[in-house]
Amino acid sequence: MTEPAPPEPAGEPRPRKRVKNYGAGRAALLDAAVRVVARGGLRRLTYRAVAEEAGVTHGLVVHHFGSRDALIEEALAHAVRSSLSSSALEPGTGSVQDFSAGLADMVESGPDLQAFQYELLLEARRRPELLPQMRGLYEEYFEATRRELSQMLERPVDRGLSRLVFAALEGLVLHQLVFGERAVTEEALAELRVLLDRLAQHPDES
Repeated sequence: MTEPAPPEPAGEPRPRKRVKNYGAGRAALLDAAVRVVARGGLRRLTYRAVAEEAGVTHGLVVHHFGSRDALIEEALAHAVRSSLSSSALEPGTGSVQDFSAGLADMVESGPDLQAFQYELLLEARRRPELLPQMRGLYEEYFEATRRELSQMLERPVDRGLSRLVFAALEGLVLHQLVFGERAVTEEALAELRVLLDRLAQHPDES
């Protein structure tokens, strides 16, 4: 799985000098990896493809990640963190109206992040060795949904309800990503909030 690093040509700048801020440089490479996979699938993900997308040397990508598996794992974690921070999945206010308020904006502003995650989900179906990594990272989504629902409904929420709500959100993201119908996403979210508000007001019906 590890792509060996070829010797750097004589006179080429050392990788460390190309990126002054280690954190910013690493994030830029992860963004490049996300774009490569989103546009061409996981099979297109190589050190050289990421380096070309980011405009850096092949050796710099090797330096930061060391193996293709590490690059995949960190890019997925990066995508999930970015999605969680931009989707308002867990605003923490306990208000039904705030729930997933930024979902449509998230898809419009970062379609590659979403496409990347769907690509890896499908790849995990073909490559079972990716499943533990995918499940572990998706647990962040599931748990964020459960926590926010519990706060909104003011009671513990079971796995079935939290997964149902998350599945609805993920389906909306996928449909907007493919069909570009932001208005439909907003309409569906409004209906979902109505249902959640009813559950909050009438807990015996849940």
